[in-house]
Amino acid sequence: MVHFLLQTIWLVPCYALLGAILSIAWVPGITRRTGPRPAAYVNLLMTLLAFLHGLVALFASWNQPPQELLIPWLTVANLDLSFPVEISSVTIAATVLVTGINLLAQTYAIGYMEMDWGWARFYALLALFEAGMCGLVLCNSLFFSYIILEILTLGTYLLVGLWFSQPLVVTGARDAFLTKRVGDLLLLMGVLALYPLAGTWNFTELAQWATTNSVDPKIMTLVGLALVAGPMGKCAQFPLHLWLDEAMEGPIPSTILRNSVVVATGAWVLVKLEPVLALSPVVMATIVYIGAVTAVGATLIAIAQIDAKRALSYSVSAYMGLVFIAVGTGHSDAALLLVLTHAVGSSLLVMSIGAIVWNNITQDLTQMGGLWSHRPISGLAFLVGGAGLLAFPPLGSFWALLKLADSLWDTRPWLVGVLLVVNALTAFSLTRVFCLIFGNQAKQMTERSPEVHWPMILPMMVLLGFTLHLPLVLQSLSLLPDWDRVYKDVGLLLTWSTIFGCSIASIIYLGRMVSKPVQLFWKPLQDFFAYDFYSAEIYRITIVFGVGLVSNVIALIDRYLVDGLVNFVGLASIFSGESLKYSTSGQSQFYAFTILCGVGLLGMMLGWPFLSHLSFNLFP
Repeated sequence: MVHFLLQTIWLVPCYALLGAILSIAWVPGITRRTGPRPAAYVNLLMTLLAFLHGLVALFASWNQPPQELLIPWLTVANLDLSFPVEISSVTIAATVLVTGINLLAQTYAIGYMEMDWGWARFYALLALFEAGMCGLVLCNSLFFSYIILEILTLGTYLLVGLWFSQPLVVTGARDAFLTKRVGDLLLLMGVLALYPLAGTWNFTELAQWATTNSVDPKIMTLVGLALVAGPMGKCAQFPLHLWLDEAMEGPIPSTILRNSVVVATGAWVLVKLEPVLALSPVVMATIVYIGAVTAVGATLIAIAQIDAKRALSYSVSAYMGLVFIAVGTGHSDAALLLVLTHAVGSSLLVMSIGAIVWNNITQDLTQMGGLWSHRPISGLAFLVGGAGLLAFPPLGSFWALLKLADSLWDTRPWLVGVLLVVNALTAFSLTRVFCLIFGNQAKQMTERSPEVHWPMILPMMVLLGFTLHLPLVLQSLSLLPDWDRVYKDVGLLLTWSTIFGCSIASIIYLGRMVSKPVQLFWKPLQDFFAYDFYSAEIYRITIVFGVGLVSNVIALIDRYLVDGLVNFVGLASIFSGESLKYSTSGQSQFYAFTILCGVGLLGMMLGWPFLSHLSFNLFP
């Protein structure tokens, strides 16, 4: 039975797809009779089955060599588009992570969306996300991975725009979709350009090809940069980071999934492509610099935000920047460990903030305070989730950051400095949010703010317990770095950077030494950070303006050229028909004369070259 579940691991995405299809049955007519809740329960059941299937298969695959299962799809000429499924402990563990977090997010949504009537649509889209991500981690083909990423982009657009009657939601969904499309277009160019060079899209075969190829370095640089552009957009890296902030307009339960595992889909593809990208030192250096700039810049922007959800979104971009640094330096194991620890900690943070937003009038941090006495469970979840994202021993991210910093200590010490700065800034940012929400005295907006009900508390407590026990899980699986072989000084520096960031933020936001709200010494600099380096304005005058200009040009062509030609043909038909109506007499000799004239005219046209030559000889 266990072997059967291992060989049928490809069914895991199908559970979610079945749940999405069953959700379609709850059309408005049925919803009026039964309510939308049955659609949620069906999807919860399907996700639970997928989670259990993956969990059993994970134990069966541990310490076993990877296998590949080919599912035939299309074979044309020399192009074989079979769907390769990689069966390994890493891919199966990724499906368990995705289905587990989605199971908690769906349970959380039962409480968060209690009064919403869009359950069927919402849960169907969550199921689409789950199926796409599980299919992505199991897929061993770059071509099919690109297709799945496009499906996830569509799912992001639909989920962010779930409440489409609100103008800000529509704008956020549009901006998220268009920003991602920039990276997707370049990724498509790279996917198509790589096939003639390597002759395959299979990740395993690409890794083997990368060890023996002799391709022009300039060509590999261009192809590699195009392949990196897609993960840049998915992981919300500068300058394609804007979509994650705009996506905060969507429901919080979808944000749990998006901020934890959806953003990591680009990192997963980047890790799989690392052997190919390593062929170009320029590409690897670009990945490192993109990650470093995003990690530092996003944490600075997060500190300047006054919206609770947006402060977390920029922290996600910063953490994905560290993943880019890990991949760009060739440490894929550290990158995957960072993805795992971030997914768990970020999910818990979003759940905590969602609980605050759910029954508060505002999500403005400057109008909150004093919620620790009213919301101890949400506060505890925020503390544990935040600690899980920092170098706070012995929680998970400490070991992930230590593994990366230890590997960079001898070769690139400046990147260790970047890790320390980012960790300190992230500690400052998360402590700032905690102090503004839970510290000090209660304000007018937070005087009456009871704890949320059990459907939201239950997944928070489950995830809180898993976050605390994650180091033990990693240790039992031998995934933690060996403490006897790492630089102890690196671990000490990481710990001190966490203490430093938390301490400074506590002094500023809990003490009375600094006036509130906190203002920088130079207002333009504060606006520069608060308005995201003015990325939105740059985005409007570049991408939005360009897309709008092209759309207007196409609309003019369609209106005046295409429609004009069609209208001309229609008018010509009308006038010719009207003229024939008045010229038709009904006499047969008139029809014969008309046919004779037409034949004569056609004969003159066909014989004109001969007639003109004959006239030239007769009359020189």
